[in-house]
Amino acid sequence: MKKFTPRSLQTFIIILIAVGLVLMALGGYFNAAATRLSGAFVDAQAWLSLRYLALVDFLTVPREVVSLRRENAELRAEVARLQGRVIQLEQQVSEAQVLAALVDFARTNPENEYLGANVIGRDPSPFLHYVIIDAGSNLGIRPGMPVVTEQGLVGRVEAVTSEAARVRLITDPASQVNVRLQRSNTEAILLGSITGELSLEMIPQDANVEIGDLVLTSGLGGGFPPNLLVGQVLNVRKLDYELFQQAVIQPTVDFSRLQYVLVITDFRPVNITPLLPGSTP
Repeated sequence: MKKFTPRSLQTFIIILIAVGLVLMALGGYFNAAATRLSGAFVDAQAWLSLRYLALVDFLTVPREVVSLRRENAELRAEVARLQGRVIQLEQQVSEAQVLAALVDFARTNPENEYLGANVIGRDPSPFLHYVIIDAGSNLGIRPGMPVVTEQGLVGRVEAVTSEAARVRLITDPASQVNVRLQRSNTEAILLGSITGELSLEMIPQDANVEIGDLVLTSGLGGGFPPNLLVGQVLNVRKLDYELFQQAVIQPTVDFSRLQYVLVITDFRPVNITPLLPGSTP
């Protein structure tokens, strides 16, 4: 009969222990311990995962912040570019509308010939009222030619160079225009002022003048063609002991927004001063 060696006995004991452990596991004796061990393992894994994610964020967030800042700057630049484009398009639409209105005015008033011009300068003085246009003698512009927009009378050319001209506005203190009140067909004189206010002088005392009456050029005096719209009566000053009435006029032209004008090129002013009584021949 073969004897067991110590090594064989050790092996046999290990096998018996292993078989016993397997049998105990199958019998459910290790379930509680396995559950506790599994929970500890899961907790350890979660802890390690959180620390790993924190380490990844620590290493990658600076690069992401730089990238986000760059993208934000690019988006801001793009927004600014688009806003500038929108403003440019709005300006183009506004200019197109003004030009279309001027074209319509010229078409509906075919009795005159017109030349369009851009306003390229304004007077810096509070005592004078004029604008500079980019049309001069090279294009046939001459002193005395009336200047209008689709809204009404602007003024007339006062001085000319080869490529530009100065236009005195009807609001200038030295401006004087012969006009008439359309409703009552009453003649008067339109005067400018330092403040830019327009007033009607020399209105007959018996004339019926009402707020809102339209004021047109009369054509008298030879300085302007007739029937150019000037403005509307804003208020009336009438005193019984005075020979004439006075009125304040609201011009139809917005002089602060002049961009484009039309010069009436076929009108030639007539100097009637030598024909007036008392003048020296």
